[in-house]
Amino acid sequence: MLTDVRALALEYESLCIKFRRDLHEIPELELNLPETSKYLQKVLQEYGIEYQLLLAGNAVVAQVKGKTASDRQAEKCLAIRADMDGLPINEETGLPFASKHPGLMHACGHDTHMAVALTTAVILQKHPELFRGTVKFLFQPGEEIPGGALPMIKEGALANPRPQAVIGLHGGNLLEGVPNGKIAFKSGALMAAMDKFTLTIIGKSGHGANPDRSIDPIVIAAEVILALQKIVSREIPPVERAVVSVCKIVGGFTQNIIPDKVVLTGTSRSLKAEVQDLIERRIGEIAQGIAQTYGGQAELKYERYYPILKNDPKFTQRIEELARELFPDKVITLEKPTMGGDDMAYFLDEIPGTYFFLLNSLTDAQGHYYSNHSSHFDVSESSLTSAVAIYLAAVCDFLH
Repeated sequence: MLTDVRALALEYESLCIKFRRDLHEIPELELNLPETSKYLQKVLQEYGIEYQLLLAGNAVVAQVKGKTASDRQAEKCLAIRADMDGLPINEETGLPFASKHPGLMHACGHDTHMAVALTTAVILQKHPELFRGTVKFLFQPGEEIPGGALPMIKEGALANPRPQAVIGLHGGNLLEGVPNGKIAFKSGALMAAMDKFTLTIIGKSGHGANPDRSIDPIVIAAEVILALQKIVSREIPPVERAVVSVCKIVGGFTQNIIPDKVVLTGTSRSLKAEVQDLIERRIGEIAQGIAQTYGGQAELKYERYYPILKNDPKFTQRIEELARELFPDKVITLEKPTMGGDDMAYFLDEIPGTYFFLLNSLTDAQGHYYSNHSSHFDVSESSLTSAVAIYLAAVCDFLH
């Protein structure tokens, strides 16, 4: 059977690449993806695949049914998730199928995620004899903030039928020190909870030549930035992983005016709920304490976007075993999670499943590549059939 799914994946390689290139040309942002949704609908209609629309038509939930030998088999369902959105980046790849939307680009590989899932759906629609039950395809907008997984769940994406397992992948290369060409799995925590914080440091404006008559929020902000780094280095056990990063500073008007406020925006990442709680509490306490020391104030807005992404150990182990049988020289087991985040976590909180990495960034002769979110980012298209084969193997095994 595994030989068969590899052969099927290779048979549909050119179609998968076509899907990827077509979708790469039409990147859209966040939860507003009308052109992407229309493309998916057109393909699904062409192959007679049943689907429904959610999130005002921007999310597509497709279903393919296999042959059924019993009522019990008919009730079984496996979900495959593919995120759809692009990024606000001006593409500089020079590809003949580069983005047609100025200032927008599929710079994170979501075009390939859709192409792999769409190709899998087409193959299963043509070969219902391979499985029993239903495969549900979750084409999800807004993986980049603000997030589309949770709204899809609230609108019933996991109902009628409800999947017993869910699987998904991420392309490119998000893992430091892991070479391209590998397929990486990990049980348990794989990606961190992803939070956003906004600190408004409030002072008193004045002339730059008379700082004693003002309360300088820039100086306060500088001390706050340095102090926040000590949350990870001095308050969280060294064996735990966490990140607090200030990534944006806005304040000031010109060279001789002390402003009345500075706004700091950043992200925090954690792999345990208690660490996440500690970080949120201490950001507010530290900022307010420092600001008050110098006569100012600090206001914290802390937003929890995505929870910790946790893979089900049993299901992950089984999919990794299948992948190793298919590609024994490519599959690796990760020892540590990554501090990146993904709202696939919401699906995995609802249903056991697994999320794995297809490390397929395009490399040059020297082995160099551009990372995800680069304006030059590209992937090795020959790798996509590996993902299709793993999806097919998962379907055949879970819905046997």
